[in-house]
Amino acid sequence: MNVSVWVWLAVIGFIVVMLALDLFAHRRAHVIAVREAAVWSGVWVGLGVGFGVLVWAVYGAEPGQQYFAGYLIEKSLAVDNVFVWAIIFSFFAVPREYQHRVLFLGVLGALVFRGVFIAAGAALMESFSWVLYVFAAFLLWTGYRMIRSRDEHLDPERSVVLRLFRRYVPMADAYYGQRLVVRQGGVLVATPLLAVLVLVEVTDIVFAVDSIPAIFAVTDDVFLVFTANAFAVLGLRAMYFLLADLMHRFVYLKIGLALVLIWVGIKMLLKIDLFYVPTAFSLAVVATIIGVSVVASLRATRGQGRRALPTSDVAPFRVATADELALVEPLTPRRRARGRVQENATSADRGTGR
Repeated sequence: MNVSVWVWLAVIGFIVVMLALDLFAHRRAHVIAVREAAVWSGVWVGLGVGFGVLVWAVYGAEPGQQYFAGYLIEKSLAVDNVFVWAIIFSFFAVPREYQHRVLFLGVLGALVFRGVFIAAGAALMESFSWVLYVFAAFLLWTGYRMIRSRDEHLDPERSVVLRLFRRYVPMADAYYGQRLVVRQGGVLVATPLLAVLVLVEVTDIVFAVDSIPAIFAVTDDVFLVFTANAFAVLGLRAMYFLLADLMHRFVYLKIGLALVLIWVGIKMLLKIDLFYVPTAFSLAVVATIIGVSVVASLRATRGQGRRALPTSDVAPFRVATADELALVEPLTPRRRARGRVQENATSADRGTGR
């Protein structure tokens, strides 16, 4: 598919504008209600589907089907990412009003990292045809491993990343609003929110290692791979606030996601040596697997309502008091110097009675 530089720039520009709009809409820390999350989820899904319709109309049915197949795969695999985020937020007892800022920055980083992975994957496929065997084998193994570990969940306390962060990065013992770092006694220290952001970014990188090869199984067009990833990832924040309290109901979804990975691994192997599986058929298989797993999960857990993950009786981190927030030092030396000048001027005024 021949896509001009201007189309690339237009798509990236649109993504930047939507991110800015999302950030502006959530500039004040507040708890994202289910209704607000549902509205934003509808907006992001509508944009993703609308873009696919545009690709179909401009470039034809085959690119359009490839985009939708990739979008569905990425969106489905992203649900598992959402559940991991819920575990991380529960472990750190992150106040709900601060969670959106972490997820916004996490998604921003995810777009960058996935762009790098997509470029690297495309370069490998272009230079070494045998790398498709590696991708296919990796997808089959990941799907098998996911089925075997379907009842296991992330334990942040055992995370190597978290242990290294705690060892080498000085960290405050409280949340200072939405700040990631604060200055205490002239020393920059991380807030617990920065540790949460690091874990969110690392988990997305791990998930991208699975999802990027999966989408290359349905299309090797870099534009379609990137846009399907981007529109799937952009809606993750709203999806989290919509589904996080319902994760206990999706009991069969992990098996469904594993079967999707196994299917796309098989499709990649067939594409290499035997024959090309039509994109429409592949899209139907993925949609059927996900649909059946979701319906079966909801039927098995019918009658159960929303339920947040339990947190420890003693929160690992507290929320800074108003007095502590007022004593936060400016981050930059220039601002600190300006503050000292103002203090001196105020003292002088008091001394002269002005």
